[in-house]
Amino acid sequence: MRKLFIALTLLGVMATANATIATPNTATTLATSIVQEEEAPAQSASFTQELKKRFIEGGPGFMGIVLICLILGLAIAIERIIFLNLATTNTKKLTDGVEEALSSGGVDAAKEYCRNTKGPVASIFYQGLDRMDEGVESAEKAVVAYGGVQMGQLEKNVSWISLFIALAPMLGFMGTVIGMIQAFDKIEAAGDMQPSLVAGGIKVALLTTVFGLIVAIILQVFYNYIVAKIDSIVNDMEDASITLIDILVAQKK
Repeated sequence: MRKLFIALTLLGVMATANATIATPNTATTLATSIVQEEEAPAQSASFTQELKKRFIEGGPGFMGIVLICLILGLAIAIERIIFLNLATTNTKKLTDGVEEALSSGGVDAAKEYCRNTKGPVASIFYQGLDRMDEGVESAEKAVVAYGGVQMGQLEKNVSWISLFIALAPMLGFMGTVIGMIQAFDKIEAAGDMQPSLVAGGIKVALLTTVFGLIVAIILQVFYNYIVAKIDSIVNDMEDASITLIDILVAQKK
């Protein structure tokens, strides 16, 4: 009985010791996780502050102009993307509706259907149907002519984006040249080649170049998307125009 009591006492002492050892380890783990969670916002804030610091170090002159290029380019790109998405039309549904309207209600019903449908394809269909009384050839010429007008509407202001894409890195390179000139002016004034005299000008030069290239890359992505969207809409316009002429020829027969 005495041996059993001694064994139980030893087991109790060992369990208490293990719990005492585990408690500091658990507290250390919790403290580490809390510190990591607190460091994450600090790192994010430091990145923003570093970006702001580098922008100011680049100089308000060229960096401000590069920033204006980015803002204007993004504004035009967003406007074009919204316009092109609204201009996208289900051409299959449109051609089926026009064909059905021609069969049931004639040209006036088809024109009304096109008038109630948004998009450049519906506008082209309306112009072709409006010249239907003059013959299929006149309708075809109207479709081709108005298709060019609609293409110009789709490409409106896109050239400005390409201008900002070219202008941003050019301004950055100009800032690079001016920064190097300032660095050599300081060397000439000091009469000695010291790294501290050159470092400031070279840093400004490199920062303007980097920000100019970043702006150009961002705008280039938007520009390529817009051009691809325009090409897709134009292809749909051409296919739908051919289908409309075929429908008009079949109606004449």
